[in-house]
Amino acid sequence: MIEVLVALAIIAIALGASLRAVGSLASNSSRLHERMLAGWSADNALTTISLQHQWPEIGTSVVECPQGDLALVCAITVRSTPNPLFRQIEVVVRRANNDEVLASITTVIPNETRRSL
Repeated sequence: MIEVLVALAIIAIALGASLRAVGSLASNSSRLHERMLAGWSADNALTTISLQHQWPEIGTSVVECPQGDLALVCAITVRSTPNPLFRQIEVVVRRANNDEVLASITTVIPNETRRSL
């Protein structure tokens, strides 16, 4: 009888550990999905700036950039570079109700307005 109780205790511990592992995987999958959507939003913001073919002004702007059912906010920061023909653009994506950074992309764009056709 004692052997059966010991076996049941071992099985219960093993099942508890496996349930915790499954819960952790589900949580990580959700976070990975959020970060993937945030990366898409950052990439979309950079693509929009690039397709406008305008020289962006130096400074920071905050725009909504929802992706799927996730409410996101993109903070777009434009900085000068040592070469006056380029500007550095950084896009930081956060949830609309949270300050945690989900994605951040930085790139350099050329001055398209000074290019001859």
